[in-house]
Amino acid sequence: MSLVTVGTVAFDSLETPYGKAEMVVGGAALYASIAASYFTKDIKLVSVVGEDWPRKEMKYLKTRGINLDGLQIKEGEKSFFWKGKYHDNMNQRDTLATDLNVLANFDPILPESYKRSKYLMLGNLTPEVQMKVINQMKKRPRLVVLDTMNFWMDVAMPALKKVIKKVDVLTINDEEARQLSGEYSLVTAAKKIQKMGPKFLIIKKGEHGAMLFQGEKMFYAPALPLAKVFDPTGAGDTFAGGFIGYIAKTNSITFENMKRAVIYGSCLASFCVEEFSISRLKKLKAADVNKRVKKFENLVKFSMK
Repeated sequence: MSLVTVGTVAFDSLETPYGKAEMVVGGAALYASIAASYFTKDIKLVSVVGEDWPRKEMKYLKTRGINLDGLQIKEGEKSFFWKGKYHDNMNQRDTLATDLNVLANFDPILPESYKRSKYLMLGNLTPEVQMKVINQMKKRPRLVVLDTMNFWMDVAMPALKKVIKKVDVLTINDEEARQLSGEYSLVTAAKKIQKMGPKFLIIKKGEHGAMLFQGEKMFYAPALPLAKVFDPTGAGDTFAGGFIGYIAKTNSITFENMKRAVIYGSCLASFCVEEFSISRLKKLKAADVNKRVKKFENLVKFSMK
C-alpha cells in the first residue's frame, strides 16, 4: 500500500563514546523511508535538500523503491545540518550546532501522485508544515502517524495540538508524553493524550523499549539488549518507519497487528544504532530482520507451567 513519508533529509556530524562521524546523511524522512522500504516498495518521500546533498544517496533511495518526486532540491543552497555529542549513557546528548538552511523556508508541495496515498507518516517537523501536508491530501489516508518532540511543545503547543487532533497514531518519548499531558504516570498520560485525538499512542523509552496504548489496552515491547550502541541518532525515526512500513504491508490497523508493527519497528531500530548514520540499514537483508524478530520473540516468551 502507498505510503507518504514527510520529514528532514539532512547532514549530521556526530560524536559518541565509540567515535566520530562528520557530515554523514541523516534526517527523519531518510531513516523512516529506508526502514519502511523493508516492508513496502511504494514509498513517496516529501522533504527538501540543498544542492550539496549527495546524488549517489538519491540513487540509493530509488533502488529501495522510494519515490523522490516530492523531494525539493534548492540550487545554490545548503541542506539542513545538525551536530551533536552523546554522553556515555547515550540517553543524553548535547546539540552543538543546528543550521536550518533550506529547512527555514520549507513549503511542502505534494505531487498529484502522492495525494491519495493510503498511509501517511509525518516525521518530526514544524506543526505548520505537518498540517500543510495533511491539507493537501485529497482523501484522508487510512492511517496517519505523527512524530514530534519537546521543542515543538515548548514553542508551538497550540499549533501542535491542532495537528494531533488530525492523526490516528502519535509517537513520542516518555519525557515528551509527560510534558504534553502534564502527568508523570505514563498510563495516566496516555489516557489524557488519547483524548486529544489520536486513537493510538506509542511511547518510546529508548533502551527500555516502547509502549502501545489504545483505550484501556496496553502493550509493552522491550528493546533488544545490545553489546554496543554506536550511534542512536535516527533510531526513533527508524522505529516509526518500520512501524508504518509493516502496517502498510499488512494493511491492517487492528491493535493486534500494531503490536507486531511495534516489534518490527523496534527490530529495525536495533540495527540502526549498530553503526553511524544509515550504514547498517544499507547492509540489512530480509533474513537479518526475520532472524532478529525471532530474538525479540524469544526475549518475551515464557510459560507459567
